[in-house]
Amino acid sequence: MAQYIINMNASLRASDEFIIHKLDSTHIFDQPHVEQMIRSQIAKFREDNTYVNPN
Repeated sequence: MAQYIINMNASLRASDEFIIHKLDSTHIFDQPHVEQMIRSQIAKFREDNTYVNPN
């Protein structure tokens, strides 16, 4: 998920970027006001990429 969040951050204008520091490959220090936006985008990503058996 860290790479997804990094890509999400990179798609924004420089003034809207929210990542303060990449700590390592799995941890990111970000602006506190974007927590809910990140959580909702991850939930949407997971929902869009969940296999549903067509039966």
